[in-house]
Amino acid sequence: MQIREAAAEDWPRIWPFWHRIVAAGETYTWDPDTSEEAARVLWMNPAKHVYVVEDETGALVGSAYVTPNYGGPAAHIANAGFMVDPDRAGRGIGRALAEHVLAAARSEGYQAMVFNAVVETNPAVQLWTSLGFQILGTVPDAYEHPRYGRVGLHVMYRAL
Repeated sequence: MQIREAAAEDWPRIWPFWHRIVAAGETYTWDPDTSEEAARVLWMNPAKHVYVVEDETGALVGSAYVTPNYGGPAAHIANAGFMVDPDRAGRGIGRALAEHVLAAARSEGYQAMVFNAVVETNPAVQLWTSLGFQILGTVPDAYEHPRYGRVGLHVMYRAL
């Protein structure tokens, strides 16, 4: 698997799994009906460093971004977003992408990373904690999950 910086022409290969994940309404706080144009602006925003994962066949199977979580005097704290094609889950792609993004954030000068709204039922919570993230707190009943009803949103943090 190869992880590289994304190019504008990668978006048509990101969009199918991005749409599938967000439309499922289980892990991201974005509107499940987000249009492709709006999704591209959210994900491929020039303020973000975007990465993609290609498997051995050249298929694009995941993407992530790093961006400042705050501005001004707190701009040294990063935020990130991750997506792996659901058809490729369980193959270590998410972990490899997460390790790459953490290293990239560190090399870009960020001192820490924070996730503002991790759905508590998201299987990635286990990945983040295994990579050293702490749950700082949980906003109870903040997310309307399509299967579980209202669940909490974790704020997660890790020093880099």
